[in-house]
Amino acid sequence: MAFNPVQLNRFRTIGIRSLMFIGLLLLLFFVGYFGFRTSVMQWGLNKAKTKMYEKYRIVLALDEAAFEGFSTIRIKGVSMVPDQMDTLFKVQDLKLTFNFWNACVGNLKLNSFTLSDGYLQLIKQGKLRNFETLLHPFGEQQLKKENDTPKEKNYASRIYKMISRFLNKIPNNLVLTNFCFKGVDDSRYFSFLLTDTKLLDQKLNAQIAVSSNSVQQHWQLVGDVNLSAKTANILFEGADKEIVQIPYLFERFGLKAGFQSVRLELDEVQMAGKELKVNGQASVSQLVVNHPKIASQDVVVKQAAFDFDYLIGPQFISLDSTSSIQLNNFVIHPFIKFENATDTVFYLSVVTEEAPAQHFINALPDGLFTHTRGMKAAGDFSYRLDFVYNENKPQEMIFESNFIKKGLKIEQFGAANLNKMNGEFVHYPYENGRPTRPIVVGMSNPNYTPLAFISPFLAKCVLTTEDPSFFYHRGFVTEAFRQSIVKNIRTGKFKRGASTISMQLIKNVFLTREKTMARKLEEILLVYILENNYIVPKDRMLEVYFNIIEWGPNVYGIGEAAQFYFKKHPSQLTLSECLFLATIIPRPKGFMWRFNTDGTAKAYLEKSYHYLANKMLFRQWILPTDTIGLTHLVDLSGKARSLVIKSDSLVNDTLLEQELQFIQNPDE
Repeated sequence: MAFNPVQLNRFRTIGIRSLMFIGLLLLLFFVGYFGFRTSVMQWGLNKAKTKMYEKYRIVLALDEAAFEGFSTIRIKGVSMVPDQMDTLFKVQDLKLTFNFWNACVGNLKLNSFTLSDGYLQLIKQGKLRNFETLLHPFGEQQLKKENDTPKEKNYASRIYKMISRFLNKIPNNLVLTNFCFKGVDDSRYFSFLLTDTKLLDQKLNAQIAVSSNSVQQHWQLVGDVNLSAKTANILFEGADKEIVQIPYLFERFGLKAGFQSVRLELDEVQMAGKELKVNGQASVSQLVVNHPKIASQDVVVKQAAFDFDYLIGPQFISLDSTSSIQLNNFVIHPFIKFENATDTVFYLSVVTEEAPAQHFINALPDGLFTHTRGMKAAGDFSYRLDFVYNENKPQEMIFESNFIKKGLKIEQFGAANLNKMNGEFVHYPYENGRPTRPIVVGMSNPNYTPLAFISPFLAKCVLTTEDPSFFYHRGFVTEAFRQSIVKNIRTGKFKRGASTISMQLIKNVFLTREKTMARKLEEILLVYILENNYIVPKDRMLEVYFNIIEWGPNVYGIGEAAQFYFKKHPSQLTLSECLFLATIIPRPKGFMWRFNTDGTAKAYLEKSYHYLANKMLFRQWILPTDTIGLTHLVDLSGKARSLVIKSDSLVNDTLLEQELQFIQNPDE
């Protein structure tokens, strides 16, 4: 189709007028932008000041704010001061550049952010905290009451929005110079001075001067960070390659913690349908931890790696079983899930790959398993633990432990020579963390009593109260663990243990009385080795147990106990006397609680003694004729009587009643 000259001139005229109109609009736009942008900026800053004070009671102040160039704002002298509190935030110079066209459509995304000479400080003095209103904004409780309609849970979308919003606030180019994050907690303090931190073209380089009451160090973080792709690869280590020490933890919690280096790789943060996937890897070298509740010395993990695959749904958060933890050559696959749908349910599963037993021994952290140092083992094994707990159905809790071994054999003991219990040895009981007098466990000790010369009632009474399945289990009773966990969770306190006689024996013979995680873990490991390698016969274990445990103040072994309480040989003990001895094992120094100041036993002991006797009758461990004359009124004829008469035990009645209540109702 051809156009004549008149039509062409008309189209040309229209085109020129359109371009002139667009140009005029752009001119007016830019004139308006440059003419009013300062006013708009001031309006925005004033709005931020008002909102900051109304919501947080924090005064936001600025010395100077102005545009530099087309889309750069420079602010000087920024401060945030809570009402009648110490300054929370202060910066001398702040410069930010935003994307103009994104801002035009309401999406304010910073291209660059430069900050120099400032600090953020959190101060706690007594009950006063300058950050209190940030944790509990003014009017927050009132808003909750006004809008108390419960929101639908959706963990996946909430967490993804939080991650996205956080990353969206970080500009692609970030420079921090001499900015300090510091905290004061009464007499304790810490500070992290970012002397030179840069995130430029997805490259991170941060230099940090660290200071606290006990730490003076320099750290550095280097790596790649892609904010739009939500991926990262960061190395964290000391600038001078020394062990990084985490400040404040020791002063606040008595915990020393540090490491040579930590690497974090974030590979994926992605919503797939209604589920959020987060996966990556983390590794640490020379991790060092020291705390009195963990161990009496440094615990060192030389190398550890963690491949994590988190899967988060609308009503659950889980660490998938494809995740793995590797300590040297030993690999563990954990599965952890929290589900909050109809019921609140916790899931835990730990699975190890089949591996040589020596790999496991070599992987044990230094300082955590001192008694296995030098141990040699042959064969392979695998392990699986499954735990499920429903808050609304606690009695349906699942606790299953399965250990599969192939040719497993201990070829060389470590520091704890379990075989020594088969012969005579010297035992040192511990009192207040220190060994007391030596006890010879053998016939050269006149108080030592072989099992055949101990009243058979004692074994039956002690097994009833301490470990009924001792002769049948291999060190542990799964059902006892299950009941213990249920009771402790329901009460919110550690009110019930699951210790077997085997565990008590290991604790007494090889370990100290210190209440640390290391001692408990060593106890479990040594019990498994003892029981599953048939190192010591069960009869011998019980005999040693009776001859080393504490039965009273500075009273060790049944030979001393029979004399201390009844001036008898252990073979002469009656059923009533054996019931008394069995029930004082948990608190032997408090035996006097069971007696009045005139030396007579308290009346409510009778109910417990008959309860225990009935349990033995049910198991056919004793005959009905054995209970003839059964009484709680035992006659203390030994040295113990003088301690009872001198003591006023009325204040301890409640504790005794609780103990006896547990004996009669162990599952409550």
